[in-house]
Amino acid sequence: MEVTTKQQGFTLIELIITIVLSGIIAAITSSILTQPINAYIDSSRRATLTDSAESALRRMQRDIRSALPNSIRISPDGKTLELLHTINGGRYRARLASDGSGDILDFSKADTGFDILGDLQHFTDITLGTDKIVIYPLNSSGNNAYAGDNTVTIGASSTVSHASFSAFQFPLKSPAQRFFIIDTPISYHCDTTASATKDKVLIRYDSYAIQVNQPIPPASGAAIQSNYIADCLFSYTAGSSSRSGLITLELKLADESGESIKLVHQVHVNNQP
Repeated sequence: MEVTTKQQGFTLIELIITIVLSGIIAAITSSILTQPINAYIDSSRRATLTDSAESALRRMQRDIRSALPNSIRISPDGKTLELLHTINGGRYRARLASDGSGDILDFSKADTGFDILGDLQHFTDITLGTDKIVIYPLNSSGNNAYAGDNTVTIGASSTVSHASFSAFQFPLKSPAQRFFIIDTPISYHCDTTASATKDKVLIRYDSYAIQVNQPIPPASGAAIQSNYIADCLFSYTAGSSSRSGLITLELKLADESGESIKLVHQVHVNNQP
């Protein structure tokens, strides 16, 4: 007896329905997955920009907090900030000891040194013969550290307890007998002139000569702190006898995709000379 088998399969209509349903499911799945994936990518881009800006702002804050009092100055366009960097300081002897000993700082004439009240800490950080002593910096006419009115190079024979220098007359006494030692100016400049987004940068300059005029980007000592700088603005509110100064730092970063972030930091500045 011959047994026959009946072959079964999909009809054309069933196949079309299956393809249509599969397409609908794929479209729904794609829509569900695309949004979180895009959100993750956007978040990653913003995080990268934020990290770059935060790193640059933290470096700026460290430098600003070690600025010589009254040495902050900002260019008229708000894109360049300059300061004089302090590395040490202390108090000078203004009166002789009870036994008549000691080397006081004489403001009535050109003096060549003074005793330091208490040894200087971190003395090895000072470059003798290069770094400068500053007394009572006010950034005023006749007493301007940028002009060298109240600064003199610290002598090679200086010690932790005595500062020596070439004959120099400081214009004004410090009410607190304070002196500062500075090593170099430091500038930050936003260069947004490049055509490529990644080449718009925040640059830090150091190890250049002190300039009397308002800050301009120096010709040497450049180090890029951040890329993708779309815009920036630095502003400074000088302090008074009742409050410290305040610097506002604004950085806007944007990448090639159009993703952008804006960070604003404020740094208090001690202006007591």
